[in-house]
Amino acid sequence: MKKYLYLLLFLPTLAFSQTTKDSIAKLLSRKQYIEAEYAAFNYLKVNPQDMQVKELLGDSYGYQKKWNEAISVYKQLVDFKKNNAEYQYKYGGAMGMKALAVNKIEALGMVSDIREAFLKAAELDPKHTNTRWALVEFYMQIPGLIGGSQDKALKYADELYNLSKVDGYLAKGYIYETDNEPNLAEKYYKLAIKEGGSLWCYDKLTTFYEKQKQPEKALNNLEEAKSKHKRNALHYQIGKVAAEYNIELHKGEQCLITYIENYSPNDGVPKAWAYYRLAQIYLLKKDKREALKHIDLAISEYPKMKPFNEEKQKILKM
Repeated sequence: MKKYLYLLLFLPTLAFSQTTKDSIAKLLSRKQYIEAEYAAFNYLKVNPQDMQVKELLGDSYGYQKKWNEAISVYKQLVDFKKNNAEYQYKYGGAMGMKALAVNKIEALGMVSDIREAFLKAAELDPKHTNTRWALVEFYMQIPGLIGGSQDKALKYADELYNLSKVDGYLAKGYIYETDNEPNLAEKYYKLAIKEGGSLWCYDKLTTFYEKQKQPEKALNNLEEAKSKHKRNALHYQIGKVAAEYNIELHKGEQCLITYIENYSPNDGVPKAWAYYRLAQIYLLKKDKREALKHIDLAISEYPKMKPFNEEKQKILKM
């Protein structure tokens, strides 16, 4: 009887709690980070021991790049449950992001705590992919004098490979790209495409080619991705490369026009940037009238955007 009475008394509270968590999670998924922060903060005033909502609060701080606040919340979670791999990972990640934003002296003082959190997360969960990615980046970004090591990064890339071949290949591509070994980087990015073929894999190789100043290869890779994935966003990417490197201008122009005609907010890049890229292409083609027309369309959407206004000045001087 007591068991049923307990359920009758507390079931509404449990249902309300779950509804609150779901609503906060939904706000985060919609990128309404400030609203999620306030909802979680106010809920925790009444329910301070709800670790799930506390984690959501930490996430809301992280999305807003409020690293000190995120670190404080994740530290509370780690203190509450040290053997939770996700808590350790998020704690280390928030400290790592703060380290990138502060001066080198302060960042050096954080290295040991960051490493400890990531290693603990990896130890706790042998299948925690994000932690292994974090360790790959960690060991590639810190100087060798304080523990940076390609060998250690490759160790976790191999662990990633055992969990997911695609992640393993991408991790090795990143390692060799960071260590200025472009041939090996290209090899592993291509293996990732062959193994997984996702848009993400294609994007990593495209970005690599752009950094290597190989726009022709970038365009060919984008064309291949477009043939397989049929995503409108790829039309913009092709136009962007064409405009930035003054190659395949006709193809770039047609792709940008197609992007604008088929645009939806899900494509990611606002139409204004497509107008801007078209203006760049028309400037390269010495078509001042079309260049001015399209840069004005871009400026009409974002009047204070510095690159747009600078491009207009170039066009006017043509």
